[in-house]
Amino acid sequence: MLIRDATLADGRVRDVRVREGRIEAVGQHLPGEPTVDADGKLLLPGMVDVHVHFREPGAAHKETWTTGSQSAAAGGVTTVVDQPNTDPPTVSGAAFDAKAALAAESLVDYGLNGGVTPDWEPDSLFERPLFALGEVFLADSTGEMGIDRELFADAVAAAAEHDCPVTVHAEDATLFDENARERSDPDAWSAYRTAAAELAAVRDAAALAREADTHLHVAHASTPEAVDAAGPMSCEATAHHLFLSREDYDRLGTLGRMNPPLRSERRREALFERLADGRVDIVASDHAPHTRAEKNADVWTAPSGVPGVETTLPLLLAAAREERLGYERLRDATARRPAEIFGLERKGRVAEGYDADLVLVDPDDVTEIRATDLHTSPGWTPFEGMDGVFPEWTMRRGEVVYRRDSDAFADGGGHNVRAG
Repeated sequence: MLIRDATLADGRVRDVRVREGRIEAVGQHLPGEPTVDADGKLLLPGMVDVHVHFREPGAAHKETWTTGSQSAAAGGVTTVVDQPNTDPPTVSGAAFDAKAALAAESLVDYGLNGGVTPDWEPDSLFERPLFALGEVFLADSTGEMGIDRELFADAVAAAAEHDCPVTVHAEDATLFDENARERSDPDAWSAYRTAAAELAAVRDAAALAREADTHLHVAHASTPEAVDAAGPMSCEATAHHLFLSREDYDRLGTLGRMNPPLRSERRREALFERLADGRVDIVASDHAPHTRAEKNADVWTAPSGVPGVETTLPLLLAAAREERLGYERLRDATARRPAEIFGLERKGRVAEGYDADLVLVDPDDVTEIRATDLHTSPGWTPFEGMDGVFPEWTMRRGEVVYRRDSDAFADGGGHNVRAG
């Protein structure tokens, strides 16, 4: 494939030649007949989304690897990393193998995170092509993946021995506000899981990171204070914390419950500022789908999480079009930096020798996000009615795997990025 006259994130107009799954050349006036005349449209590296929950095994009614990866491709995501809190959780070699068999159906490239519980099996896990340890819960009591600080430190030490990154879910459950449990409104969830609880856990993890010879990464930082305290760790923010706030509970109700919860509009704006200026390393979706029926419960029993893998890049592209975010910063936060942070040497750039994971975008093609147009299983989105810029097509290692004009997907073909 020869793509002619594509505008790159830095504003340069270049031709891009793709051969055998890689970018063979990037330059001006490359010889040959163009397969695609980009005509100045934006050509970006596919998003590397290091935080998704595709729900298999154990909850295929919420999402499968097929539907989740198709949703990813339609949103310009070419690599995903699945978290370990499935059923059974990915805490042993056998559990990893079972999930890997399901992940083989993925349309996009993928990685599989291992988890840490009191009965995890590090020896058998580290024998597998593991992407990272994560989402490791630090001092959090929300289900099977919750561990105490001593076990967390042991897990970090084991990861260091195997040169394996660790992704931290930073909330300190001892600082949750129990008084909020007297309330029944959706905002009670934000009042309960306090910003102070997140900040304390980030500081605790940062202290451990300074002691340990391994890479720690903070998942879904929801406050500017958490971002500022994250050094020497890398950190991510999600679209729901960047584009939604506690003011959206009136519209969303318990559909807006997630962990960490939505924060104030003031904090949301400050978090977005940190994305725009580079203090937030990356954006990830934390795609965590549940059915509408499951979410239609009281605030204390509704499950946490929202779908987002298909809408994250389109939301950011709409913000870039409004000049709230530079295209280079968008590219770095969604592709270049996640690839660098997690050691994906051939991902994240439109450059010679890199995987041809590409997304072609018309920046002026703004559409309202509608759940009926999306491909994820739950059939709802917290971003209903917001502006998005969706890709015209998405390419994974040289194959166009999604075309918006025909709403057509290729068949499977995703690879485990750690499997060589």
